[in-house]
Formats: sequence, C-alpha cells, structure tokens
Amino acid sequence: MFLPFFDTLRAVKIPVSLREYLAFLDGVHAGLVTYDIDGFYYLARAIMVKDERHLDRFDQAFAATFKGLEDVSFDEVVKAIELPEDWLRKLAEKTLTEEEKTEIEALGGFDKLMETLKKRLEEQKARHQGGNKWIGTAGTSPFGAYGYNPEGVRIGQSESRHQRAVKVWDKREFRNLDDSVELGTRNIKVALKRLRRWARDGATEELDLNNTIRSTAEHGYLDVITRPERRNAVKVLLFLDVGGSMDPHIKLVEELFSAAKSEFKHLEHFYFHNCLYEGVWKDNQRRWSEQTPTWDVLRTYGSDYKCIFVGDASMSPYEIAYPGGANEHMNPEAGQVWLTRAREQWPDHLWINPLDERYWRYTQSIAMIQEIFGADRMVPMTLSGLERGMKTLSR
Repeated sequence: MFLPFFDTLRAVKIPVSLREYLAFLDGVHAGLVTYDIDGFYYLARAIMVKDERHLDRFDQAFAATFKGLEDVSFDEVVKAIELPEDWLRKLAEKTLTEEEKTEIEALGGFDKLMETLKKRLEEQKARHQGGNKWIGTAGTSPFGAYGYNPEGVRIGQSESRHQRAVKVWDKREFRNLDDSVELGTRNIKVALKRLRRWARDGATEELDLNNTIRSTAEHGYLDVITRPERRNAVKVLLFLDVGGSMDPHIKLVEELFSAAKSEFKHLEHFYFHNCLYEGVWKDNQRRWSEQTPTWDVLRTYGSDYKCIFVGDASMSPYEIAYPGGANEHMNPEAGQVWLTRAREQWPDHLWINPLDERYWRYTQSIAMIQEIFGADRMVPMTLSGLERGMKTLSR
C-alpha cells in the first residue's frame, strides 16, 4: 500500500533505494509507528532521507501522498478509518494544552468527544457542508475541516486555520534546503561540510568509550580514558572582493563568511577590490593605511592551504591584463600576474562567483579569470555550486 509513496519519492528525485523502502516496511510491520502519524513521518524520513538537502522535497512528497481524505469518497473513509482509543488518548496528551483539556472535560470529557466522533462516522451517509453536528466543512462541528471548534478533530483539510485541531497531518517543518533555492548560512554550512579532513588535537576532553571499556576490563575498576576532540584540520585562506559591483551581494557573502568561520578552525581572510594586486587588507576602514603586502601573504601561508576567492569577477579587462589598469591606484604589475602567483602557491584554489551563472558569458573579465584559474575552478554561489567547488578542493 506504500508503493505510491515510494514512487513519489523517486519522482521528486530523492535517491531512496529499494533496500531502504523494505527497511521502512519492516519498521511499519514491527509496529514501531502504529496509529502515530508523527512517528510514521519521522520513521520514513529517518530511513529514506540521507541528505539534509532533500528534507523539503521529502515533506512535499509526504504531503502529496498522505494529504488527507479530501480525495477519497465518504463511503471509503467510513469503511477504512479506525480510531483506536489508546492512540487518540495519547494523541490528546501530546497535543492538547492544559487549558484545552479543561475545556474538553467541561463538554463531557475526551471519551465523550471520541465516542461522538465514532457514532457520527457510523451514522453519517454523505458529505456535509456547514452545520454544527455532522463531519463536514465550513461548520462548527468538532469534526471536519474549514470550520471552527476549539477542541476539534481535523479531517480532510490541507492545512491548519486556527491552530486548534487535535492533529495536524501535513505540517512541513523544513524548507529551503534544496540545491535550487537561495542560500542561507545553514545551507552554506551544509555545502562546506564536504571540505573536511578530520584530526584530533587540543586538550584531552572527549571520552574515548572503546578504550575506557577495554581499560576498565583489564584493570577491574572504572578507568576513564579521554582523547583530544576530533576537529576539521583543513586550512582555508579566504580572499573577499568588496565594494563596487559586489555591493548587491553583501548579504550573501556575509553568510558565506559566517558559515566558513564556524566550519573551519584554521581560517584566514583578506579583502581585495576587483582583482588581486600588491596589497590586501583585513579592515575595510583602514584599507589604505594598514595593507598587508601580498608577497607577505604568499610567503606566510603554505601550499597546504585551500585558497578561495569570492567575487563577481566583473571589471574592466585592463584591471586584469595591464599594469596601471586598476581603477583606484597605480598597480606596478598586472592583476593576472598576482592571480597566477596565487594559483601557483596554492594548488587547491577556487573562485566562488555570486553572479548568476547565466550571465557569466556576457562579461569578458569573468572569462579571463576562468582562463587563469581553470574553467572548473570558478563555481556559482549556489548550494550545488559550492558542493561542486568543495569536491574540487578535496581532490
């Protein structure tokens, strides 16, 4: 009976395998989620979703498959629906506030509410619109959809309207984690996690469970063994373009910077404008008075660093190709000379471009930087683009 659900998951390109589907069926058959729609949802998601990016697609597929009773005839609903007392009671304990429970007791108690629902399911013979008794729509009955009752059981409604129903069947809790949506700090972290090399360093603060068990067994008393925490050992050097045509991308670049700072313990950053020249800086308010010579950066940070440039690469071609081409100062050497030095010093290099990839071919300077770095070394600032870039840096 769950084959349509499996087909829907595959249709929305969630990579769920037959083995996972069978594991899901085993869980249902074992009674792990009997009469518990929340448990059913989380069981299915835990088994069949392997990547956080697919959570939103899973929610949509789940809602499309189990969207309620509005597409089922009333006779089929009456024949198929089962409302076990234990399930309903546990559901009420889980979802009702103390105030709502008190209101229900005042109306005759939860047992009375469920007894009446079962009775009306048996008595009612057709769909009902409006009113205050039958199971239907646009009324004040405790049972149905698109109406109002403070202690209702919602049946056949696609969403909550008053947030007072005992059960919500189709709540989507995860959004905007697809690789086609706008980035946010959390999404960027998902992509950056692919650039990891684990190492243990620092103080011995983490419990080493396996060695604790082994040592305790050997000595005959509890012997707690600790070890350094496991941290991401990747070193990242980040060059951030600021000003001019980058102003519309400030928020996105800030989110990338924030995510990178939280993800990489070894992170160094510098700012530049348009193209890399003989000086970079760490404080934009002191960009002219406290510059760091680019030669010093090249000598300080070894070739084991992953070098990432972030910029739209949109400028006059002269800024890349000729001495004196910079628009703010007289640069003794062409920008392409410094970019080539950076590429040679840090073989693991990448250029992240916040400009929509569809427009790259209309800007000559973007093509010039792609030629210097390599076409596969420039990626768009999208979730899929970042993942592609992190994969390139991990080679």
